[in-house]
Amino acid sequence: MISVKVLGPGCSKCRTLEAKVRNIVTTNNIQAEIKKVEDINEMMSYGIMMTPALVVNEKVKSYGIIPKDDQILTWLKEGIN
Repeated sequence: MISVKVLGPGCSKCRTLEAKVRNIVTTNNIQAEIKKVEDINEMMSYGIMMTPALVVNEKVKSYGIIPKDDQILTWLKEGIN
């Protein structure tokens, strides 16, 4: 099972990214634990400069944008291997 974290304070972009990730995981039957991180200290520990951020298996994949679905799916599949 892969670990996925969506980092953000709860803004609309953060909620959109979380919903998108959950949908992609469900649609593609990917075994993932998805966690929404809103704690500022935990977010800062990843060295991000903007939210929302996406972290897969403790590696920051994006921040400050909402990635396209196919890019998110690619990162999730890479995390499985």
